Amino acid sequence: MDNKRLQVVTGLATETGRRDNNEDYVAVCLGDVAGHGLQDVVAAIADGVGGSDGGREAAETCVRSFIDGYYSLPEMLGVERAAAKALNSVNSWLVSQGRCDSQLRGMATTFSGLILRGRHAHIIHVGDCRIYRLRSGRLTGLTTDHTLNQPDLNHVLYRVVGVDEGLRADHALHELAAHDRYLLCSDGIHGVLKQRQLHELLASGLNPEVCAQQIVRAAYDAGSADNMTALVVEVLEVPSAQQSDVASVIGVLPIRDLPAPGQIIDGYRIGMMLSDGSYSRLYLADDTLRDDQQVVLKFPHPRRASDRAVREAFIREIWLSGRIRNPSVLTIAAAGGDRQGALYGVMPYCPGTTLEHRFCGRAHVGLAEGVEIGIRLGRIIHALHRNRIIHRDIKPDNVIIADDGNLKLLDLGVARLPGIEAAAAPDIPGTPSYMAPEMFAGNPGDEQTDLYALGVTLYRIFTGHYPYGEIEPFQQPRFTRPTALSRYRADIPAWLDAVVMKAIAVDPTQRYSDTLELAFELEHGLSHGQSDSVARQPLYQRNPLLVWQVLSLALLSLLIFSLAFR
Repeated sequence: MDNKRLQVVTGLATETGRRDNNEDYVAVCLGDVAGHGLQDVVAAIADGVGGSDGGREAAETCVRSFIDGYYSLPEMLGVERAAAKALNSVNSWLVSQGRCDSQLRGMATTFSGLILRGRHAHIIHVGDCRIYRLRSGRLTGLTTDHTLNQPDLNHVLYRVVGVDEGLRADHALHELAAHDRYLLCSDGIHGVLKQRQLHELLASGLNPEVCAQQIVRAAYDAGSADNMTALVVEVLEVPSAQQSDVASVIGVLPIRDLPAPGQIIDGYRIGMMLSDGSYSRLYLADDTLRDDQQVVLKFPHPRRASDRAVREAFIREIWLSGRIRNPSVLTIAAAGGDRQGALYGVMPYCPGTTLEHRFCGRAHVGLAEGVEIGIRLGRIIHALHRNRIIHRDIKPDNVIIADDGNLKLLDLGVARLPGIEAAAAPDIPGTPSYMAPEMFAGNPGDEQTDLYALGVTLYRIFTGHYPYGEIEPFQQPRFTRPTALSRYRADIPAWLDAVVMKAIAVDPTQRYSDTLELAFELEHGLSHGQSDSVARQPLYQRNPLLVWQVLSLALLSLLIFSLAFR
């Protein structure tokens, strides 16, 4: 299982500039300073209110005390409540000090904090320091200045830390992504540098330390008359998502009417419909925010909006996709909490055709090509199983042969992670004709059922038929003797018939141990037995019913003959 942890790299710079004293203070902590084991990343910046005697002391006290206070609180309190509690404590202390010490009367400060926990970024903000985020080439401001929005008064703060007991701080939650860059800066920076200039500096590719220094230097060269402070936090890697994380971000999004071609949704221009199923519909789309990059959008059907199991399956597919690092598996992701306004998923566009469309009609696959497909699929599925992911819906419709010749396995909509179960409607587990016999008896799906489905997939692309006949939904099938591949194709060698028959055995203990063993058997057979012809089976094995019919007819004829000559 993928157990990645949050990894960041940071850099900061601060300069007094053209002022006598530096009333800015900035700090970053990568976790566990209080010895409680909390691994959250906390970055904070404060700018002491100019003109007050204790401006610098207020800024430093605010940042230091906030970080110490936050890490001392229990993790179960949650980020928003813990941050608010820590900042309110600092505020009360500053208010008290300002009242008791005449030299510190009026001490106050602005404050902006960035807290990274798991796969989320939390913002807590008071005043006019700012936090920006650079993601995929786009710079976004994540805070709003608490200043009067009037001409000649836009420098006047109406909310700071250390003035009133009843502090109101802004809190915002954002989804975290690898390669995000966050900038925390004082008004000595953003007051003179336009957002375009900040974008160019953050996107320069310089390491965070050098980038922060360059931002401060640029502000000084632009004539800043204030203290200048910049802190750059770059996210290198985010942890694997928990299902609850995904649900909290997209699980509450509404299921809206299906879009029409040409419609723009959250920056995606909807194109042609690619497929339409019982639970979802897929569209080709252009991402207008990323140079019209082509993607596939998967929307749940509005008629299933009240179906909790379908919604949970949609969320689970996105969550499981986040745990897969296999280029041969097409995964689905959320567009992002800041961008997404409805429930849907985003997949990379892979030009190609499905195995079902290519081979399961009249043009059956050739021997070498079909065996090679089986080998590659066996390895892809085995890689999923090593991550403890059970696909549960392997079939030709869910395998794409890309235009470049690569195979892509798709649709994790009913996938299962043993040990982490989710409620699902009884008609969701998979496609009946590819489901192993034990699944009809209550098995939720395991490595052996995926192996069986792979065997049926091979059978179907070679023959266009199903070994036990097509099974309709809600039908209770009877698994008798499967029809040999050679019954439909005389060119199928005996070794391939035997391999596929073993993969689709009714008794799971009679199958291969895993899909990798099946792949090895296919590879061995292709290398050593490709020219073998099908061994001629006795008529009784090929068609026992016909044998009994002929025998019965012969006995009947003998009986009639004997009666006629009595």
